[in-house]
Amino acid sequence: MNRSDQPSGSRAAAGRSVLVSGAGIAGLTLAYWLNRCGHAVTVVEKAAGLRASGYPIDVRGTALDVVDRMGILPQVREAQVGIRRNIFLDADGSEVASVPAHTVTGSVAGRDVEIARGDLTRILYEAVRDDVEIVFHDSVETLEQSGDGVDVTFRSGATRTYDLVFGADGVHSRTRRFLFGPEEQYHRYLGYCFAVFGMRNTLGLSGENVIWNSPGRAAVLCAVENSEELHAFLVFARPEPPTDVLDDRKAGQKLFEGVFADAGWEVPGMLAALRASDDAFFDTVGQIHLPRWSSGRVALVGDAACAPSFLTGQGTSIALVGAYMLAASLAEGDHVKGFAAYERDTRDFVTQNQALVGKGDAALFPVTRQDLERRNSRLRSLSSLPSDQGRPAHTALTLPPVRLG
Repeated sequence: MNRSDQPSGSRAAAGRSVLVSGAGIAGLTLAYWLNRCGHAVTVVEKAAGLRASGYPIDVRGTALDVVDRMGILPQVREAQVGIRRNIFLDADGSEVASVPAHTVTGSVAGRDVEIARGDLTRILYEAVRDDVEIVFHDSVETLEQSGDGVDVTFRSGATRTYDLVFGADGVHSRTRRFLFGPEEQYHRYLGYCFAVFGMRNTLGLSGENVIWNSPGRAAVLCAVENSEELHAFLVFARPEPPTDVLDDRKAGQKLFEGVFADAGWEVPGMLAALRASDDAFFDTVGQIHLPRWSSGRVALVGDAACAPSFLTGQGTSIALVGAYMLAASLAEGDHVKGFAAYERDTRDFVTQNQALVGKGDAALFPVTRQDLERRNSRLRSLSSLPSDQGRPAHTALTLPPVRLG
């Protein structure tokens, strides 16, 4: 395998030559299945290496079937983070309710998996690293489609022609912009801004999420079992997205410090950790809605095609399932028919899971005091938060077989 600083320029004789832009969950999963189908796969990632950090994510339902078919389910289960309960706090820091984690997320205890994003990425990488070309610290600069290929120029200056190109480069996908124009046309803002960062676990938390709420604001500390580090989140509601501010790290810090300036509990310490963080991530909460996921010889997968937002808890599962379905649809040969089948067979699953957003925001981030009080009342009784809420959407697709090369 070639891990040089630039794509090698060689083209394998067997199968088609394909480029996957993005070495995240969707990209690595797609690379695995395309390779198994006999294609010569290159993955390009703009980061200098695997992104090892990342908050816990859920793998549920049909996505677990994908992981199982890849033969990595034992490793995924072994890396579970062990979040057992969610502790909800009121604005003064007093406990509202302590509930099993799956009660709010809609997952199935004992089956579905919660795993750190970095661990899942590492497991996927180990499954493909010996079979595909992976190029770090580079990215696609231009794409030009011709009748029989896609001419790619990389940021490094290298040029190469591929039979097919796939954008697995996230919610702010550059590949999508090449195909369909500015993100603003397809991004549906859901009314929240968030910051994610790490901080030391000085509170002795283990295997729990602690969620502090005041109307329109939330602070979350996620404590993986027996970890010295916490995953910290700050979320607030805003009618219009302050995208210009969030693109600037210093401005983003200042924005969150202003919004949470009078907050109690552990929020002052979280703000201090945010100021000290060199890997804090700021963004708006939104979804991507595209009328189609491909154009010519280029297709999108995962968040680039149909980001559901973290409010659904299904971003990772959609990435895994979408990558599998895309590879399966291409296994018969013709990419035009394959891309059409990919959309036809996957879109309903995506639509159902994107619709889960209406449950996630109400449960975790109530905007008004009245909504917060209603949510707290439900948590205390658990009368309207059954453990299988939303479950049909997680299993709304049966995986077809893949014809391996």
